[in-house]
Amino acid sequence: MANVQDRIQKLISENPVVLFMKGTPEFPQCGFSGQVVQMLDYLGAPVVGVNVLEDPEIRQGIKDFANWPTVPQLYVKGEFIGGCDIAREMFQSGELAAVLAEAGVPTAQSAKA
Repeated sequence: MANVQDRIQKLISENPVVLFMKGTPEFPQCGFSGQVVQMLDYLGAPVVGVNVLEDPEIRQGIKDFANWPTVPQLYVKGEFIGGCDIAREMFQSGELAAVLAEAGVPTAQSAKA
């Protein structure tokens, strides 16, 4: 069985957009996770949600992996973007859409182009 760091690395390398969150994209169980899901939904980005509440090993492991103490944590093409506050600032400035576009992630904006 792979250790938790290997499991996390596999998730973020195999999926273009991964959100380690409390709950699921369909049913977020904290306001911060819900906000990041709403931003990604608005941009039309496909997201793989990882519910840290279902796996205590992942819940602690993701904090160690990124050296970031809180959840949610957003990854785009394997790169750690940040938590809710950073994602919100990037969304408001247009930087989040640019990061997704540069990473080749299909979004509602790229579909209109």
